[in-house]
Amino acid sequence: MENHGFLQYAVILLLATVIAVPLAKRWRLGAVLGYLGAGALIGPSGLGLIGNTEQIGQVSEFGVVLMLFVIGMEVSPQRLWVMRRSVFGAGSLQMVATAALIGGIAFAFGLSWKAALIVGLGLALSSTAIDLQLLAERKELTSAHGRLGFAILLFQDVAAIPILALIPILGGGHASAASGTDELIAALRVILTIAVVVVGGRYLLRPMFRAAAKVGTPEVFTATALLVVIGTAWLMQLAGISMSLGAFLAGVLLADSEYRHEIEAQIEPFRGLLLGLFFIGVGMSLDVKMAMGQPQLVGTLLLALLALKALVLYAVSRGAAREDNAQSVALAALLAQGGEFAFVVFGLAAANALISGGQRDLAILVITLSMAATPLLVRLRAEIAPATKAKPTREFDKLDAATPRVIVAGMGRVGQIVARMLNANRIPFTALEADPEQVDFMRHFGNTVFYGDASRLDLLRAAQADRAEIFVITTEDPDSNLRTARLLKRHFPHLKVFARARNRQHVFKLMDLNIDNIVRDTFFSSLEIARGVFEALGYDKATAADYVQRFRKHDERVLANQYPVYDDEAALLQSAKEARADLEQLFQADTGHEDDA
Repeated sequence: MENHGFLQYAVILLLATVIAVPLAKRWRLGAVLGYLGAGALIGPSGLGLIGNTEQIGQVSEFGVVLMLFVIGMEVSPQRLWVMRRSVFGAGSLQMVATAALIGGIAFAFGLSWKAALIVGLGLALSSTAIDLQLLAERKELTSAHGRLGFAILLFQDVAAIPILALIPILGGGHASAASGTDELIAALRVILTIAVVVVGGRYLLRPMFRAAAKVGTPEVFTATALLVVIGTAWLMQLAGISMSLGAFLAGVLLADSEYRHEIEAQIEPFRGLLLGLFFIGVGMSLDVKMAMGQPQLVGTLLLALLALKALVLYAVSRGAAREDNAQSVALAALLAQGGEFAFVVFGLAAANALISGGQRDLAILVITLSMAATPLLVRLRAEIAPATKAKPTREFDKLDAATPRVIVAGMGRVGQIVARMLNANRIPFTALEADPEQVDFMRHFGNTVFYGDASRLDLLRAAQADRAEIFVITTEDPDSNLRTARLLKRHFPHLKVFARARNRQHVFKLMDLNIDNIVRDTFFSSLEIARGVFEALGYDKATAADYVQRFRKHDERVLANQYPVYDDEAALLQSAKEARADLEQLFQADTGHEDDA
């Protein structure tokens, strides 16, 4: 019966996923809301197809753990150090202000100060799983509100540890004289566990993956990756620490590893499936009967929670982080919900008699509804008040460098290579970068980079663009790229401009500005790969090089021919069709000769 029940649950969960998520995406609601809706439909309060939600919840927690591990690998220790002000500044301010505001209101409505404190702290937490998934879906992880939101969520994950330790003390469960010693031992255990993970991970993880890679069996590498994640999470759980925080630390330690991309590829299928299961589990926990029985109370508490947290988040973003109005509204809409970790907080609070069972159930219901409302709030915010490019979080640098021969705007992967070659040949240049984190990261390695937005005329004049000979635009954002090119052509026509282009449409828009030196992203690297492929297939080097040269000239002709009609989709499609036929004819003679031979 157990095996039969397991298979039945698996079929129901997978069927709900493949139906609900595509429908939600089709209606532009996002995958998260699809998972939540599927869980509510098949859960105890819906059709009742699945009754044992606790076991599913325990398994699905690993989805959050794997997500934090993957995100940790995107944050190198240097970048984490750069984020310290956002994490401990904005994060702590949001936590304290929200807990004080909500806790104060709860105290005013009759809760004891101990209960009000736990309610405030529990509701100050937001959902890491939902927020990061929404940011990833909307490709806003690197936006200003995305970076600030991630920093606040990271602080909340850290703060959850002392919150859980505080509950038994407030509940009076450890009122004996030995309680102080016990708490000291618990604190030392937490510190020691984190130290073991950091130190051990730094010296053991890379040799582990190196050994797994040498075996040459993909299954062994996958098992090693899962062992690291689950093992770290288990170790943290034994010490009474958040499993997700442990996984995040393990990811950070592997951020600079040469195996990072391979690990991500191996983890991704498990992460996506278990994270979806987590959202379904949250949906199944929704108590529809309670919501229908007390609609006014539940609705009032839900609106109050969203409004109060949004108010604090907006104030923190505007005041502490100094973001603009659009970015602050985006942050408020994203993090205004309650968090999944609050389920644990209120469950433990009820077990220690700080709140009643009814208050616990009501709090969990309101948090679940707030999590379900978040995708709708984020979409509504995007349609009503799109998040514009954020204002700089600090003042632009004062440009006091000597007169440059070259100015490089954008110190990402492309700009760094250009700058290194100029520096090696002692050619004076000025490097500009609009991302303050990237500026700090580059300076950490001894590079001279000025923080400034090259699409602003005053900054271009301060950089002495009127005296420079060459301007290199390597910024990744096409809109910023085009704004800079437009300013240069209008105010500094003497400059030779070299511009990086994201794609063909970007090329055409740069051609509209009469930019002659345009280099397409990945074009020449793709030609180099193609040359190597032909050589590996047995073609001699001269023939492979000739094929690549022919294709390059052909594609440049096609680009020039398509430029006059690039805004006419029908003409562009016809041109692409003709270009494919011409390319086949271009190589037909050689192919026919080889076949005859």
